[in-house]
Amino acid sequence: MRQLPWLEPGDTLPDPASAWDERDPVPGLLAAGGSLDVDTLMQAYGRCVFPWFSDDQPILWWSPDPRMVLRVNDFRLHRSLRKTLSRFAATPGCELRIDHDFGTVIQACSQSPRAGQSGTWIVPDMVKAYTQLHRAGHAHSVETWIDGELAGGLYCVALGRAVFGESMFTRRPDASKIALAGLVALCRRAGVEMIDCQQNTSHLASLGAREIPRARFVSHVARARKQAGPQWQFDPVYWSELLSERPPLST
Repeated sequence: MRQLPWLEPGDTLPDPASAWDERDPVPGLLAAGGSLDVDTLMQAYGRCVFPWFSDDQPILWWSPDPRMVLRVNDFRLHRSLRKTLSRFAATPGCELRIDHDFGTVIQACSQSPRAGQSGTWIVPDMVKAYTQLHRAGHAHSVETWIDGELAGGLYCVALGRAVFGESMFTRRPDASKIALAGLVALCRRAGVEMIDCQQNTSHLASLGAREIPRARFVSHVARARKQAGPQWQFDPVYWSELLSERPPLST
C-alpha cells in the first residue's frame, strides 16, 4: 500500500494524478494534513482537489477518478420541475438571490441530514474556511427565497468559469432544485460549461450529471479558470435559459 502524503500548513498539494486508486484502501484520497486557509483552498480547487473529512479526522484532500460533473447543457429539466420553475418565476414574493445570506446557507447545509450518514462533513472548521473563501470572493451561495424566507439553497466555489458545487439544503419542497436550476441558468448565460459535483449520487445523475475521466476534468479547469467568470447576480430573465427550451416528451 502506498503511503499517504502528510502536509504541513503551507505545503503544496500533490499532483491529483497521484491520488489513491482502486488498488488502495480509499480511492480518490490524495493527502492529509495542511490547512484550510484561503490560499490553500484556491490552490486545491485550481488543481481539482477538495477537502472532505469528519470531526474526528485530520484534513483529508480528495481528487476522485472519474469525476462527477453536470454539463449545464445536459441539465434535465423534468416536466414537474419545469412547472415548479414556471410557477416560481411568475409568482410575486419568489426570488432567486445570490450571496444574500451565505452564512445561513452553509450552516443550513451543515445541519441537513444525508442518507446513510450519521454526521456531517461540513464541520465547524469547514464552515469557517468557506466563509473566509466567500469573503475573498471565491465562494457563493444561490438562494431560494419565498415570501421573505430562505426556503433552500446551495453554495459553490468559482475560479473564473470553473464552478465547483459543494452542498445544498431545502426547507420547502423543491427549493434546493430551484437553486440548482438557477445556478445552471446563470452558468449558461455566462458561458460556463460544467458544474463539478465531486461525488456520484443517483440524485445528481437523475438531473443529468455524469462521470468523466479526472484528466479531462483537470484539463477543463486549467482552461476555464483563466476565463472571465459570471457576474454573481441573478436576473429573472435568466430563467429563459431553461424555460424557453422545448419541454421533454415524457416525465
